[in-house]
Amino acid sequence: MGRPRTPLIDRDRIATAALRLVDERGEFSVPEIARELGVRAASLYHHVEGRDAIVELVRERVCEAIDASMFGTLPWDAAVAAWARSYRAAFAAHPRAIPLLMAAPVRAPRVLGQYEAAVGVLLDAGFALRDVMRVIIALENLILGSALDLAAPETMWEPADATATPLLARALAARPEGRTDAAFELTLAACLDRFRALLAETTGAGSPDPAPPGRQAS
Repeated sequence: MGRPRTPLIDRDRIATAALRLVDERGEFSVPEIARELGVRAASLYHHVEGRDAIVELVRERVCEAIDASMFGTLPWDAAVAAWARSYRAAFAAHPRAIPLLMAAPVRAPRVLGQYEAAVGVLLDAGFALRDVMRVIIALENLILGSALDLAAPETMWEPADATATPLLARALAARPEGRTDAAFELTLAACLDRFRALLAETTGAGSPDPAPPGRQAS
């Protein structure tokens, strides 16, 4: 019997199966992926080197939804804000992938390419080399934390007795809808203001008037 014209498995199918398992329960194993695809586990190793390589396939699959086209076309702060929103949306679609991917070094070439573009934008803006990764890591802390928060219930505080926590009850009653989006935008704006101040300290220039996040500065 000859070989099938269409391979039973390839890297794309492996990534799809792995991400489906991660979305369901936050983990995967090589034998589970093999069962999903109807092949033996040994067959997977013709396409990937091992579990770590599959983790990177999952990373690439999640991150392919991130739009990085604004790098090099918008002012650095507008580009960073737009990238942060797109990054958050991509991971909010797969919140259970976050702990898995955060536990492994980033090796996927296409994902590293996005970081390369982000570093280039910050350096071109005048940030000191020593500060670039601090800025990116601070953004990621915000983005990934907010992506996890998007998967949480809208109501996270349910006091059994509001009279025991009257100030909290009043604050909860006054909060606007869409608490996660509002909190993300508030924190993103604060981050951008601090980044602008850091840039001004580096360049010796006065701190510019902050542009609204996501809008191109004039």
